[in-house]
Amino acid sequence: MIPVIRFFLQQYWRVSRPLTAGARVLVVDPAGRVLLVRHTYMKGWYLPGGGVDRGETMRAAAAREIWEEAGIVATGELTLFGLYANFKEFKSDHIALYVLRDFTQEVRKSAEIAEIGFFPVDALPDGTSAATRARIREWGEGQVPPDFWAHDETVRV
Repeated sequence: MIPVIRFFLQQYWRVSRPLTAGARVLVVDPAGRVLLVRHTYMKGWYLPGGGVDRGETMRAAAAREIWEEAGIVATGELTLFGLYANFKEFKSDHIALYVLRDFTQEVRKSAEIAEIGFFPVDALPDGTSAATRARIREWGEGQVPPDFWAHDETVRV
C-alpha cells in the first residue's frame, strides 16, 4: 500500500474506531483437540471469534461467534482465560479469550468460514497464525497470559 494512503487510513481508523472489543474461544473437544476456523476473506487458521456488538457482553459475543462460525452451542461454562491488547496497524483492540470444553455442535454453513476442524495441539495445520499458536501453547502449558495478542508488541506511550 502506498505509504501516504496507509497513513491516512490509520488516522481515520484512530478517529472512527478508537477502541474495539473482541472475543475468541479456545474450544476443546473430549479428545483434547482444539477448534480452528479458516475464513473466506483471509488466509490462515484462527480461533473462532469476532467483535463485541453494542449492548453485548464479551461472553455473549464469544457464544454468538462460535455459533455463527462453527455451529457450536456452549452447554458448559465459557471460562475466561485471558485479556489481551492488540495495537497492530494503529488499532486499539482488546480481546477476551475464553475456553470451552462442554458443547454440542450442529452442522451449519457460514458465508465467512471456508473450513472448520478440530486439531491436536501438537499437529496444528499449516497456516495457523502465530498468535493462535501462542494462545494454544499458553493454555496447554498453563502459562499466565501475556498482555498483548501479538508476540512482538510492546506498550505504546
